[in-house]
Amino acid sequence: MTLLEERPPERYEAPERRLTEVIPAPKNKGILAYLTSTDHKQIGINYMVTSFTMFLIAGAMAILMRVQLAVPNNNFVSLTTYNELFTIHGTIMLFLFLGPFAFGTANYLVPIQVGAPDMAFPRFNAFSYWLFLGGCITLLSSFLTSSGAAQWGWFAYAPLTEWIHSPGPGGDLWIVGVALAAFSSMFTGINLITTVFCLRAPGMVMFRMPIFTWNQLVTAFLVLLAFPVLSADLALLWADRHLGTNFFNPARGGQPILWQDLFWFFGHPEVYILALPFFGMATEIISTFSRKPVFGYKGMVFATLSIGGLSMGVWAHHMYTTGAVLLPFFTIMTLLISVPTGIKFFNWIGTMFRGSVRLDSPMLFCLGFLVCFLLGGFTGIMLALPPLDFQLHDTYFVVAHFHYVLFGGSVFAAFGAIHYWFPKFTGKKLDERLAKITFVIMFIGFNLCFFPQHDLGLRGMQRRIATYPSSAGWSFLNMISSIGAFILAFSMLPFLINVWETLRKGKKVGPNPWDGMTLEWVTESPPIPHNFEFIPPIRSERPVWDLNHPDHPTLPHGKHAREMARERREAAMAGVGAGGALGGSATGPATDGDGHVNGHGNGDSPGDGNGSNTPGDGGDGFGGGSP
Repeated sequence: MTLLEERPPERYEAPERRLTEVIPAPKNKGILAYLTSTDHKQIGINYMVTSFTMFLIAGAMAILMRVQLAVPNNNFVSLTTYNELFTIHGTIMLFLFLGPFAFGTANYLVPIQVGAPDMAFPRFNAFSYWLFLGGCITLLSSFLTSSGAAQWGWFAYAPLTEWIHSPGPGGDLWIVGVALAAFSSMFTGINLITTVFCLRAPGMVMFRMPIFTWNQLVTAFLVLLAFPVLSADLALLWADRHLGTNFFNPARGGQPILWQDLFWFFGHPEVYILALPFFGMATEIISTFSRKPVFGYKGMVFATLSIGGLSMGVWAHHMYTTGAVLLPFFTIMTLLISVPTGIKFFNWIGTMFRGSVRLDSPMLFCLGFLVCFLLGGFTGIMLALPPLDFQLHDTYFVVAHFHYVLFGGSVFAAFGAIHYWFPKFTGKKLDERLAKITFVIMFIGFNLCFFPQHDLGLRGMQRRIATYPSSAGWSFLNMISSIGAFILAFSMLPFLINVWETLRKGKKVGPNPWDGMTLEWVTESPPIPHNFEFIPPIRSERPVWDLNHPDHPTLPHGKHAREMARERREAAMAGVGAGGALGGSATGPATDGDGHVNGHGNGDSPGDGNGSNTPGDGGDGFGGGSP
């Protein structure tokens, strides 16, 4: 289009400013509020409560299985019932508890930790939860069918899943339930990624985000890479069962190993989808109760990114015994992924080292997580070696390894997170005495249950069996394992009593009962509908610490002691007092061997061991001199 004449200049007029009274709409109450809420905090609570209920149901199934295996030649449950319990127990723990619980905490905490008022897509968020709840109901309803629930194991190996081997609607309900949970996870992943990238508060750059948020972000990307493959695998299985296709039917040219390739391509990233969020929870708790910044913050971030990347290339170590795997490649990749995990362990230990460690209940659960996950990691390295895996692949050694990784790791960290953030969720703090009793009973019961299973595997006990002869020599260890399972189940009693009594009679606490460091601890407990009345200046990854402890601010990453000493000398020459505000001497803070902040100087200002200094490139800041 050609303009024939110039447009007259438009005159800008500022809009009229008027005071506007905002009248909030009436709020729904009771069950209607639960059904219609799009508040990310309510949805997060819904996720956590629903997934924890599924955890209790799966635990009850595990107790029934351990009763069956307590003595040889037992007939407590039939073989069919045992296979149903085994299948649904594993499916719930992997698809309907750990992942959804992690996404529940992410729903509640990630928007607050990045300074956002809500998730990016609130209604989409609510829809994701209802998909998850539908998956839970669909899966459990399979017990009500005439053929019973699926009996093919949580891994659903073909051709056991073909209609001719597993007829009836129970298997179909398993497929639909898992598919609904998969779509729920994908939608939540999209929401989390958008929230983190688009709704961060001013000053909340990527390298100031809490480690928990970083881990949830990487997990969300893994979900978007892995769960579409699982959904496609389920669609192929459904087509085989109902549409006459033969993707996995060897009798008609199908390839059963195709299911394993697709399932484990999802399944190994899934292990880290179930672990990385809980690594983030443990990191936040260890930092808070050590009263120090995270040692090697950027190293933790890059280790998380490395785990996310490497986890997409190690799936075939589940398939060593199939003979269809390039063993050297997947052995190297599996061993390589242990390196960033080891970096995390060193950083967790470095965070606690010379800190003012407080052994409150969240910290105790995290210490239990470190011990049990470390043992699971050692056995994982063993199983990464093909000669050992060939011997142990179908034995209880693998069962023990798997539970030490996911229960000993993720579940212990989850209980630490519940005790840590319960005051933020409810405004009330769980009773410490009952919480510590819960930890002691859980730790003893867990190790008594699963540690003997290593020896059972070495003695040749196969997994996925419902009974065994008395001549096998496995009776004593199985009895010990079953006793440990009952002790582990009993640990839920003081926990549930604690939650019930705290909700009924617990005293209100302030916004920050643990002296936390990240943004969720600056708002009310529980938070107000729009999360914040104000957001403090964000100049580090610990904005609330900087607000509450102005005499011990967090230093920029990589800040050298020599730079600090020069700045103090310049300030002194300018007539500004340069006392030991950071716990160092008047001539600058003490340093370690390579000149990084050590913070154990002898300045005049009182030091409290709060760990105010952020690690440099190769050192750490342990702020706080002696009074």
